[in-house]
Amino acid sequence: MNTKLQWGLIGTGGIAKTFAKGVLASQKNKLVAVGSRSMEKAAEFGKDFLGDAQVRRHGSYEALLADPEVQAVYISTPHPMHGQWAVLAARAGKHILCEKPLTLNYANTMQVVEAARQHGVFLMEAFMYRCHPLIQKLVELIREKAIGEVRMIEAAFGFRAGENLESRLFKNELGGGGILDVGCYPMSMARLVAGVAAGKDFLNPTEVKGCGVLHAKTGVDETTYAVLKFANGIVASVGTAIGSSMTNEVVILGTSGRLTLPWAWIPQERNNKIILHENGKEPREILVDGIANVYTLEADVVADAVAAGRQEAPSPAMSWNDTLGNMAALDQWRASIGLVYEAEKPEKMRLPIHGGPLRVQSARGQPEMQYGQIAGVDKPVSRLVFGVDKVTINTFPMAAAMMDDYFQRGGNVFDTAHIYGGGGGCELALGQWVKNRRIREKVVVLGKGAHTPECYPEALSRQLLESLDRLQTDYLDIYMMHRDNPDVPVGEFADVLNEHWRKKRIRCFGGSNWSLARVDAFNRYAAKKKLRGFAAVSNNFSLAEMVYPVWSGCIAASDAKSRAWFTKTQMPLMAWSSQARGFFTDRSSPTNKSDAELVRCWYSKENFARKKRAVKLAADKGVSPIVIALAYVLYQPFPTFPLIGPCNLTETAGSFEVLKVKLTPDEVQWLNLGK
Repeated sequence: MNTKLQWGLIGTGGIAKTFAKGVLASQKNKLVAVGSRSMEKAAEFGKDFLGDAQVRRHGSYEALLADPEVQAVYISTPHPMHGQWAVLAARAGKHILCEKPLTLNYANTMQVVEAARQHGVFLMEAFMYRCHPLIQKLVELIREKAIGEVRMIEAAFGFRAGENLESRLFKNELGGGGILDVGCYPMSMARLVAGVAAGKDFLNPTEVKGCGVLHAKTGVDETTYAVLKFANGIVASVGTAIGSSMTNEVVILGTSGRLTLPWAWIPQERNNKIILHENGKEPREILVDGIANVYTLEADVVADAVAAGRQEAPSPAMSWNDTLGNMAALDQWRASIGLVYEAEKPEKMRLPIHGGPLRVQSARGQPEMQYGQIAGVDKPVSRLVFGVDKVTINTFPMAAAMMDDYFQRGGNVFDTAHIYGGGGGCELALGQWVKNRRIREKVVVLGKGAHTPECYPEALSRQLLESLDRLQTDYLDIYMMHRDNPDVPVGEFADVLNEHWRKKRIRCFGGSNWSLARVDAFNRYAAKKKLRGFAAVSNNFSLAEMVYPVWSGCIAASDAKSRAWFTKTQMPLMAWSSQARGFFTDRSSPTNKSDAELVRCWYSKENFARKKRAVKLAADKGVSPIVIALAYVLYQPFPTFPLIGPCNLTETAGSFEVLKVKLTPDEVQWLNLGK
C-alpha cells in the first residue's frame, strides 16, 4: 500500500523545480503530476532531473486538479494567481502548500483559509525556513531566555534585482516589489520571535509604521523599512529591497545579550549558524544541521500533518492564524508607504477570487439558507441579512471578500444607509461590488435615509437620489426611513414614499426605529388614501432586551407588547443588533465591565439570566450561545430577518451555524425567562 503523499505542481517556474527536487528526495512524498498553462511547458518540466520518474503532464491547471491521483498541490504561480488556484484546489479536495505570499492581501488570504476550512483540506503557506531545525533551535533559545528578555528585533531580506522592468519583480499587476516577494520573511520572523518571547506561537504587532521608496515607473516598492511595536513591549525593524543588497540577517537583542542568524531565510543541510553573544562573554556559534534539504523538510511537514488528519501545520511552521496575521501586517506596511496593486482597485476586481461567476456554492457541512417573502419584493429574501458597515468596507478587497462569501452561502439581502461609511462609503462599495459581479437582479438592496436631524420629506427625497447614484442602480428593493420625526405628520412621509414608489425608485418601504404607534398611524393614513403602507419595520430585536438605547432615537421591539403587535400584524421585522452586540459571547459577565457600551446598553439581571439559559441550551445542541441567541430571533411567531454584522469570514460562518438549529415554541419561551 502506497502511504506517500502524492503531489501535483501548479506552475512550472524555477521554484517549482526546486520544490520538486525536494519531494523526490523525501521518503514521505511522491511527485505524480505537473500542470502548466500549456502542454509544451508541462512536457519540458523536469527533463534534466526527473529521469524515469512516472510523472504525468497536464496542459492546464484545471486538468491537474481533476487528476484523481493528486492528493496535494504545490502552487507557485505569480502572486495574484495564488488565491484563485488555492480556492479551486480546496474545492477539488486537494491539500494545499502555496508559495508565499499566500495571496496579495489579508482579505484574499481570509478567503483561501475559509475555503480550506469549508472543504476540509490541509493548507499551509510555504515559508520553508519555518520548517527547518534552525528555527526550532532559535525558538528553544528564546524560550530558555538565553539572552534574557527580548527587547528588539532587526531583520532584513533584500537584493538588487537590476532594472529589468519586464521582470515580475517590477510589475505592479503581478504584485511586484520587495514587501510581498521577500519582505514577508522578516515580517514573519519578527512576529514569530515576539510571540515566542510572550509564550505564544506568534504575536501580531499593535503598530506598523513604514517608510519606503516606490519605483518611479511601476509604483512597486524598491526599498522600504517598517517599525513594528508589540503589546509585550518589543520593537522590531524589518526591511526589504529589490533595489539594493541588504545584510539578510536577523539580530535579536535581549537584556543579557543578542542572537544573530547570519542567513536564516534559506537554511542549508549542514552547518547552519546561530551566534550567541552573551554580555561579558566571547561569542559562541551554535551549529544546526538540517538533516535534509529544506524543501524536503517542508514537504514532510505537510505529509505528517495530512497523515495525522490535521488541516494546519504545527508551529513554527505557518498556521492559518499566523498567515492571516502576517498578511494583515504586510497590508499595513504597504498602506503606510502608499503601495496599492492594480488588482486591488475596485474597478479591476470584476470577478471573485476563484475567477468564475458568483453563485451559491455548496461545501462540506454548510447549511442551506432559509428564505422568506416581503410584500413588494419580487425575489426570495434570505432570512439572514448582511449589514454593510464601515468595518466591512475598510478596503474594497475586504468588502468584496465578505460580500462574495455571504452571497455564496445563499445570502442575498444587503443592508446599508445614506450615512454609513462617511460620505457614502458603504453605498459606494456595495454598488461597485454589485456592478462588478453583475448580479443586481439577484440581490435585495435595503437602503436607509432620512436620519436625524434630516428626517423630513425634502431630505428623504434628496438622500434617496444620492443613494441611488452611489449604488449605481435605478431602484432599491426595500427603502427604510432611518429614523422617525414625530413633528412631521405621518401623511407627509406616506405621500413622498408613495411618490418614489410610483416612479419605481423603490419596490417597497418601511421604517427603522419607528414606534409601533406611528407605524399604525402611517398605515391607517395609507389605507384611507388608498396608498401603500409599510412593508417591513427595522427596529432592534434580540433575546437580550436593550436596557438603554445604543444611539439616541433607537427603538427596540423585544418587549412583550411589541412581540404581540408583530404576531398580530405579521409585519416582517428586519432586526438590527439581533445578537445584542456580543452580549452572548465571552465579552460579557457581571464582573467584566471593560466594554462601556455593552455594560450601558445590555447589562441587566434579566439579560444575564437569559444568557445563562442560552449557554445551557447551546451545550445541549452543540453550538455557541450566540448562535442560540440568533436562533431565538429566527423562531418568532412572525416573520423575522435578523441583520448580522460580521467583521471576518469566521464570524460569518459562525452566524450561519444558526441555520442548523431548530427551536421549539417552548424553547423560545424558556429562553426569554418563561417556564
